[in-house]
This record gives sequence, C-alpha cells and structure tokens, in this order.
Amino acid sequence: MLTSLLWRAKWPADATRTYYAITGFSSLFWVLNSTLSLVYMATTVGLSPLQMVLVGTVLEAVTFLFEIPTGIVSDLYSRRLSVIIGYLLMGAGFLLQGLVPTFEAVLLAQVIWGIGFTFTSGAEEAWLTDEIGPDSVAQVFTRGQQVYLGTTLVGTLAAGGLGLIDIRVPLVASGAGFMVLAVGLLLVMPEQNFTRVPRDERETFRHMGRTLADGIAMARRRPVVRSFLLISLFVGLSSEAFDRLWTVRVLEDFDFPDFLGTDDPVVWFTAFSVIGTCIALGASLVVNKVGPASVNALHPRGMLALLAALQVLGVAGLALLGNLWLALAAMWLRDAAVALSMPVQAAWLNRNVDSRVRATTLSMNSQANAIGQVVGGPPLGGLANRTSVSAALVTSAVVLAPIVAIYARLKPPAESK
Repeated sequence: MLTSLLWRAKWPADATRTYYAITGFSSLFWVLNSTLSLVYMATTVGLSPLQMVLVGTVLEAVTFLFEIPTGIVSDLYSRRLSVIIGYLLMGAGFLLQGLVPTFEAVLLAQVIWGIGFTFTSGAEEAWLTDEIGPDSVAQVFTRGQQVYLGTTLVGTLAAGGLGLIDIRVPLVASGAGFMVLAVGLLLVMPEQNFTRVPRDERETFRHMGRTLADGIAMARRRPVVRSFLLISLFVGLSSEAFDRLWTVRVLEDFDFPDFLGTDDPVVWFTAFSVIGTCIALGASLVVNKVGPASVNALHPRGMLALLAALQVLGVAGLALLGNLWLALAAMWLRDAAVALSMPVQAAWLNRNVDSRVRATTLSMNSQANAIGQVVGGPPLGGLANRTSVSAALVTSAVVLAPIVAIYARLKPPAESK
C-alpha cells in the first residue's frame, strides 16, 4: 500500500488546484517558521553572533552541495516523490529546531531541512509543467504568486499570535504542518505525464564542473558576464552577516516601546515583518507605476546603481543609527531596494545574454552568490563576536559597496567589446 502510494496518488486531484494548495500551505508553514526563527535562536537558544552566522553558512553549504543529487531524483524517478520527500524533511528539520533549543540541534536542523528544500527546488515547477503543459503554466504561476503573497501575510500574523503562547509554538506548528502537507500530497498529488530526463540533459556534478569551466571562460570574454559574477559574489560576501545579525542588533541595542501593555519581542518582530513586507510591496507598485521606463529599460545601469547605493546606506544605517525606528527605516530601505533591483537585474541579464549561454550565466550567478555567503559569513560573524554586531554590519556595508561602481560602469554588450 505505502509503496504504491509513493508512485501514484490514491485520490488524484486536479494538478492546477493541487499546485495552488501546495503554494498556499507551503508559504503559510514557511512563514510560521521564518518570522520568529532568528528571534528564537538569539533569545531562547542563546546563540552568539558567530553561531547565528554559522547556522546560515551551514544551511547555504548544504543547499549548494545537495542541489545536484536531489535534482537527479526529480529528473530520473519522480517529480512528485521529490516534492513529498522534500516537505517531509523540511517538517522534520523545523520540528527539531523548535523542540530542542541547543546550538547542535539547530545546526542539525539546518542540514535536514536544507536537504529537504533542495528536493522541492525546481521540482514543483517541473511537475506542474509536465502535468498541464508549458503553454498553460504562465497564468497558473501568476495566480500562484498571488496565493503566495496572501498566505504569507496570514502566516506572519499567525506566527505572532502563536508566538505569544510560546515562541517555539509557531516553529513546531510549521514543522508539523509541512509533514501533514507531505502526507496529503502522498494521497492526492497526481503525476500522469512524467518522463525521465535524458541522461545528457540531467544536472550532474560533471555538468556543474563543465558549467563552472564554461562560465569562467565566458567571463573572460564578456565584460557583462564578468560584472554580474562579481556583483553576485560581493552580494553573497555581504548578505549572510546582514541576514543573520540584523535581529541581534535590534534585540541587543534597543528597547522596545510598550504597545497595548506589552513590549514582547514576538509582537514587535511580527510587526516589523508585516511593515517591511508592505513597504517593499508598496515601493514595487509605485516604481512600476511612475517609472516604468526605468524599470523596463534595456540597460538600466543607472537605476541599478542607485538601488545598490540605497542597499549600502540601509545596511550602514542599521549598524550606526541610535534610534530604533530610524535603524529599522534604514533596514526597510535596504529590503525595498533589494526587492526592486532583483527583477530589474534579472530582466537586464536575460535580455542581453545570448540564449545559448543564458542557463550557464544564471547558474554561475547563483553559484557565485552561494560561494560568497559561505566564505563571507564566518569572518563577519567572528568580527561581531570579537567587537560588536554594529562593526560587523558596517564591514558588511563596506564589502557590498563595490557593486555600486560595478553597476554604474556596466555597459551593454555592444558597447563593451
């Protein structure tokens, strides 16, 4: 019975509706964990700044190393099976993280759920494309993004409410939810049109090695590719420390105001998350409304340089400003600039790189960012331990600063020959 369920659902549902359910529930359970997980690590577990960064470094290294092996499961055996395994492992990792408040358990949890994440990465989209056809997926992906945004907001508020009971409750609920989702998919997720990917088209370590070699050779020939690789590397070197230490900076250096009779960090970090999401979304809508020419420009280097400068100022402001709300405003400025720059950068790159090298370029960009995070995180975490979190964040801003000049000097392929 169980063996047959691994390969075929007992009550197969409609693929599109199943995708919407996966998107909604996975985003809900994800936000239940992510909203307060850093606060939990810094307070309940009592991790030092270096340990906070090491947690992220381990996660990044695991996802980098396991992306290929888990992708083989999806390409060779079953997209459906890959998704189900992924959510089971993610649930187990989140449960361990919430139930055992020790550094060792948190590290092990990153390994477990990080591997689980790589099982789902790309597999959901590939499964849906197999099931409904490539001509129908664009509209479903768009609607799925709307479902994702709605359930993200609901999940953030739910995390805050459950966290008032105990900060571990939303983490445990997240883990249990992912495991229930996996069981549900075992029963209803259809897979009627899966075809094994041909051997020469599968992602393998040999293929990754060829991609690396091709990317290096391409970067030597093409200044545009070289510039984007450098940007990804500098972003990775800087971002791991910021992503892990902003919570520590706020917890250690500021007092929370009393709101409705409480100054509980659970309440305030939930509010910070909601405000930050609304600001980023609002900035995106405004810029797309009033500045579509800049957003859709063929070579928007001026806009990208400006957004990069705002990111640097935001990181530095969070590190140096002594008022809670000014420091948070700086952080939200950085986050909004990141949210605005990502689609613009992606569109710039995709429009100006030949299709035959596009996949290699995107893969190399992702690898450069991951390498930067693994290499840059521990030294900045160690600096925070030896000096202060503010010093590490200022250094993070300094490391990020070169991307402003790189964007400003970035030229279209025809100009850069």
